[in-house]
Amino acid sequence: MSKHTEKLRKQLLEISEVVNAFNSEAVQVKIIDRLLDSIIDGERHDYDGESIKLQDNRVRKRRADYEDDGEGRIRGRKKPGATKILNQIIHTDFFDTRRSIASIANYCKESYDSDFKTSELSGILLKLANEGKLKRERNNDNNRFDYVKP
Repeated sequence: MSKHTEKLRKQLLEISEVVNAFNSEAVQVKIIDRLLDSIIDGERHDYDGESIKLQDNRVRKRRADYEDDGEGRIRGRKKPGATKILNQIIHTDFFDTRRSIASIANYCKESYDSDFKTSELSGILLKLANEGKLKRERNNDNNRFDYVKP
């Protein structure tokens, strides 16, 4: 074995003893994650002896999330999820009339630029109905559910 490989093997054995001392797998993963982050953030040397700087992918993603969109505006991280949007819609007059899941999905696409599948919305709408924030009624025309404010 090469000198470099042997040194690396010894270091991994030392680290494994420390990591395995923790009973919680989640703690073990966090320790390894932080260790690898510190290795990646630091200076590394390739086999030719040249110094290379590795950049953490998360840093690049964060930078890309906030790039200028060409019109002087900064892009946000990501769009809000279905739960957040539905909780916002509840506080408007949208649910004053009966709405099908398809019409709710269309409204989310038009008003919030979020293209949700009806299957993504159905569980959240059921939860909101169980919490009493919406009322779930069967539509006799198509035997599907409509949602309306109670």
